[in-house]
Amino acid sequence: MNQLLREVDERAQLAGTNKFELLVFRLGTDPKINSRELFGINVFKVREALVMPKITPMPGAPEHVMGVANIRGQIIPVINLPEVVGCKTDGLNILLVTEYERSVQGFAVEDVEEIVRLEWSRVLSAEGASVGGLVTSLARLDEDEETARLALVLDVEHILRQVLPSRFKAGDELVQQHAIEIPKGAVILYADDSGVARNQIEKTLKSLGLAFIGTKTGKEALERLKQLAQDAKASGTPLRDKVALVLTDLEMPEMDGFTLTRHIKENEALRDVPVVIHSSLSGTANEAHARSVNADGYVAKFLPDDLARAITSVIHSH
Repeated sequence: MNQLLREVDERAQLAGTNKFELLVFRLGTDPKINSRELFGINVFKVREALVMPKITPMPGAPEHVMGVANIRGQIIPVINLPEVVGCKTDGLNILLVTEYERSVQGFAVEDVEEIVRLEWSRVLSAEGASVGGLVTSLARLDEDEETARLALVLDVEHILRQVLPSRFKAGDELVQQHAIEIPKGAVILYADDSGVARNQIEKTLKSLGLAFIGTKTGKEALERLKQLAQDAKASGTPLRDKVALVLTDLEMPEMDGFTLTRHIKENEALRDVPVVIHSSLSGTANEAHARSVNADGYVAKFLPDDLARAITSVIHSH
């Protein structure tokens, strides 16, 4: 276990091609089904995993917030993750220190199981399943489809907005004026598997007066873009007159944003459409990898004005 915890920070730098590493952990027993399910978070988002440090309670803290912890001189809120998802735990033994949307916080969990390297094709969207709104996808941890263990990949953006609304809902409105012009009839094609993120993106695009088409995975976005390219060719119209820009998340079932971007830029019929990567996975390593797949822009989630500036800059430079 100690070796596993030491490896988290080192392995978080993985920038594979449609691959990622999932930190798999347990939260206890779900009393509704009397089962101990496996849960997962992308290693990219985990700064470190620690044996539970001292937690200082805070009077008036939001529900599910245990208090704060001093982690290497930084005071961070600690969220009781089993309590959030409705599990009964035998003990909170591990603290996952995570970074989402430029904010650092800790998730208290029962235990860490392993780190599993997966292709995004082994991750399936949970929308329409009965696992609830806190789960964004299901990861098949083993090769054999019939016997594979499943891990529930949490929609952390949803959880943070639910538990820490003052920190994560502030700033969801545009503050500045932005002048963005795209061809009449053109759209922004976006891809994001999080319902919370889709709502944010659509709210911002509507405020900017931009038409859009929303998709939930990189694979779906690529298929939609190819269909639009065929329609444009049939009508003798440049694709850019139909799709002004592609906006993509990084973490998505079936196909991640890096792979989507590479497919677009390697396809002669699609490559002229600019791509902006929009992700809660901020950091220089991700920005460098975005450049390596020829993305036209990279913006960290989620400040509407930052998103608007990124779209404006890329569209006006093309």
